[in-house]
Amino acid sequence: MIYNILIQAQSPQGGGYMQLVLFGGIALVFYFFMIRPQQKKQKDQKKFINEIKKGDSVVTIGGMHGTVYSLTDETVTIEVDKSVKLTFEKSSISLDASKRANEKA
Repeated sequence: MIYNILIQAQSPQGGGYMQLVLFGGIALVFYFFMIRPQQKKQKDQKKFINEIKKGDSVVTIGGMHGTVYSLTDETVTIEVDKSVKLTFEKSSISLDASKRANEKA
C-alpha cells in the first residue's frame, strides 16, 4: 500500500498545468485587487491637481486647510487666514476640502 502511494506521488499527472493555472489566477487577483485600484487613484489625483482653480478649498498632505489664492504651472498659493498666504507645490495638495465637507453633511 505504501508502495502505491509513493509511485503516485512521483508520477506527475497534469500537475504542471494546474500550477500554471493557479499562478495565473493569483496574478489576475493581484492585478485587479491591488494594482488597478492604485493606478485609478493616481489617475484621479493627477486629474484633481490639474483641475484646481482659484477659490477652491483644499487640504495639503501636511494637513493645512486653505483657499487657493493663485496658481502657476508648478505651485499653488493658499490663503490660510485673512492675510496669510503660503506657497506649495501642486503635488502637495491632497484633496478638495469642499467635497469633503459635503460628504460629512
